[in-house]
Amino acid sequence: MQIWVDADACPVVIKEILFRAAERKRLVTTLVANQSLRVPPSAFIKTLRVQAGFDVADNEIVQRCEVGDLVITADIPLAAEIIAKGGQALSPRGELYTPNTIKERLNMRDFFDTLRSSGIDTGGPAALNQRDRKAFADELDKILARV
Repeated sequence: MQIWVDADACPVVIKEILFRAAERKRLVTTLVANQSLRVPPSAFIKTLRVQAGFDVADNEIVQRCEVGDLVITADIPLAAEIIAKGGQALSPRGELYTPNTIKERLNMRDFFDTLRSSGIDTGGPAALNQRDRKAFADELDKILARV
């Protein structure tokens, strides 16, 4: 198993949790972004810089992800593609997307897109809090325990 991180929007605190997990479990963890990233020196932590552009990082992750790999992303369409490919997708808030839940999340995303395009302000997600961090770390530990 390899871990892929949709790193452009991934919170720093989540990256730090992933860095510790990569070292502890000796798992290759690759952060994919369209900008340079700072990561600690490690044989297990890598970066992959892609061209700037719409969904370029997402497409690279989908192309490289293999069955059983784990992708960290808040991007619902990316998570859906990963699940369809046989991978696992985990949000930075600790939600493990499943074939059943991803359909619901895609529908909600589309609904909110429709509202926004009609001029309704739907707001954004709440700031990541301590409970979210713990939920992420706990779910990541469950996944990694199976490795």
